[in-house]
Amino acid sequence: MTRPQPSTATATARQLMITAERLFAEHGLAGVSLRQIASEAGSANSSAVHYHFGSKEGLVEAIVAHRVADLAQRRTLLKARLDPDDLRQRLEAHLLPVIELAESPDSHYVSFLDQLNRGGRWRDVLPRQREVTQAQEEFLADMRRLLPEVEEPVRTMRIGQVQAFTLNAAAERERARAAGDEVMPFGLFVTTLVDGFAGYVRAPVSDGARRFLTLPQPPPQPLVHF
Repeated sequence: MTRPQPSTATATARQLMITAERLFAEHGLAGVSLRQIASEAGSANSSAVHYHFGSKEGLVEAIVAHRVADLAQRRTLLKARLDPDDLRQRLEAHLLPVIELAESPDSHYVSFLDQLNRGGRWRDVLPRQREVTQAQEEFLADMRRLLPEVEEPVRTMRIGQVQAFTLNAAAERERARAAGDEVMPFGLFVTTLVDGFAGYVRAPVSDGARRFLTLPQPPPQPLVHF
């Protein structure tokens, strides 16, 4: 079979990714067939996904790689502007790029990530992206430095909950906007979230919680990456 010219292949692959991102966001990975993606992307070839990406897993990884570069660039810009000793600013620099993406009319990426998270599939995809892993490691290192008074495993548990809640809240907002529902003004949404998170992660560990820390602890669960 003759392969299409590079410009055609790129345009077709991009349309397949955009369509798949939307369908996966709406129905989950298991609820969408490759034939359905090709059809809704306007491809006459029902095997278009196999041709361009090899498999559904390859398509999922391509969607993530397509979005990760912009997220990494935005995080780098925000980090360059912040006070490195300001906890709230550091939280916002890490979380805001994902929240902002939920505002984009041509993106369903946050809801797509939410579906990956619900199914546990993010562990198979996101850690393979160097930019995602690097951003996560730098964020955790900064949180350890800025929150020395919050002992482990409480600190890491709180950080994981903040990331999971951010993803869920942004995905709900993205879905509401897509449905035409009225949503809170963006600035208020972001400041309310980040203010709450800053207070939560730095809250003193209670004596009651410390008593539980003396009990045997299960192995730490991987934190959601984005």
